[in-house]
Amino acid sequence: MAIVWLEQKRRYRQYKARTEQLPANYHTAIDALERYMLFFGPGKGDSLLPMLEDLADLFEQSAANGIPVRAVVGENPVEFAEAFLRNYTQGEWIGRERERLTNAIDRVANN
Repeated sequence: MAIVWLEQKRRYRQYKARTEQLPANYHTAIDALERYMLFFGPGKGDSLLPMLEDLADLFEQSAANGIPVRAVVGENPVEFAEAFLRNYTQGEWIGRERERLTNAIDRVANN
């Protein structure tokens, strides 16, 4: 367990180092998105680091290609973040609770 935690910590530090290398406006945008996604995203499950790393990939590529931040996130940053998060639902606590509720109702409804 400690080895997994150390690996996750290493990967998170690498992610943060990558984002710090971005131009200031991209860095500010990704920090804001990260904060939002940490509150509303997959939590501490297996999806968190891959999600953040994919976000860093997107912003690095966009910065390298000169794509403006607004063109990346669109006119509604919340909508962008929600769409991005929908790709990383594995391990999300709300998903597990929804499944648990559905299974409980299915069990009693079939009796």
